[in-house]
Amino acid sequence: MKIKNIGFVRNANKRYRNNMQNIKEKYIKKVIPAMKERFGYRNNLAVPKITKVVVNTGFNPANRDDKAQKDIAKDLSTVTGQKVVLRSAKISEAGFKIRKGMVVGMSVTLRGQKMYDFLDKLVNIALPRCRDFRGLPVKNVDENGNLNIGVKEQIVFPEISTESAKNIFGFEIAFATTAKSKEEGIELFKLLGFPLKIDKKEK
Repeated sequence: MKIKNIGFVRNANKRYRNNMQNIKEKYIKKVIPAMKERFGYRNNLAVPKITKVVVNTGFNPANRDDKAQKDIAKDLSTVTGQKVVLRSAKISEAGFKIRKGMVVGMSVTLRGQKMYDFLDKLVNIALPRCRDFRGLPVKNVDENGNLNIGVKEQIVFPEISTESAKNIFGFEIAFATTAKSKEEGIELFKLLGFPLKIDKKEK
């Protein structure tokens, strides 16, 4: 089982790149022309784009020992391809047994090629593997065209073996864009292939 999983991970990137146009290429060839036609941008630089992706997770240190925190950091680094940054509590909270300075979360900020590699993997592999996944609610796009979503389990990413994962945890993913409105943001994510679920009220 372990060897089979390793083989899947090694071939996952090749499979979806052969079968699907990656997001960076799609943005250049499809998104830019379509957005210019719909919104009337005069040049390519004016077309909204994703500038960074922030992946973060939080936890109560009272319920997570040092080993558990290291396991979470390892999995998050494996998923994103970048070392995590530890986040500490700014104030003490006696009710949660949290003291100022204690590590209460971790985050990763992705830009450039690492960001596009993560987006390809998220949209084409991870999201379809989420249990009971029916699309991303369009309400998650804010008025400035940014998108925020939650992933309940890190094991939806192919790099994480279900058998070896000792700590199942969820995390939030924030996509920052240069869009100036919610309408522009929704259109950008739709054209990039994000599985947005459009409610009747939003139409």
